[in-house]
Amino acid sequence: MPPAIVRAYVGLGANLGDSAATLRRVLAELQAIDGIAAVTASPFYRSAPVDAAGPDFVNAVAALDTRLPPLALLDALQALENSHGRLRPYKNAPRTLDLDLLAYGDTQLNHERLILPHPRMHQRAFVLRPLRDLAPEISVQGRPVSEWIDAIHDQAIERIVE
Repeated sequence: MPPAIVRAYVGLGANLGDSAATLRRVLAELQAIDGIAAVTASPFYRSAPVDAAGPDFVNAVAALDTRLPPLALLDALQALENSHGRLRPYKNAPRTLDLDLLAYGDTQLNHERLILPHPRMHQRAFVLRPLRDLAPEISVQGRPVSEWIDAIHDQAIERIVE
């Protein structure tokens, strides 16, 4: 019997090169991965880097229906980052592509490679605003996503109209 399909959420971001074009390509590449049944994306947003310098980011969140277990999905996301030239010269360096596994169904995981749900997503407007677009009813750490957004209203974020 094949593994059950799980709804996972992935944060997408880029601030080097043509970031919006990169995110559009990656959304198509995610759809082509064996074990991912569907990809739905939020609108794109522009935001300043958090705890870093560099150009503004283009961000989005994707909802994936997947049969891949969490660590296999993480491996697929990191392979996509690498294929798009992602380098990690120092913490919070500008990047061609950043893919963060935010949530994987109701799974709670504390592994050396992956913590689920993502431990800082409730602090980041560039995650919460697009996440609310996709799943307005979703809860983060037991609170509705809209409550978290109200708490971080000071983070500048702008929806990109394409």
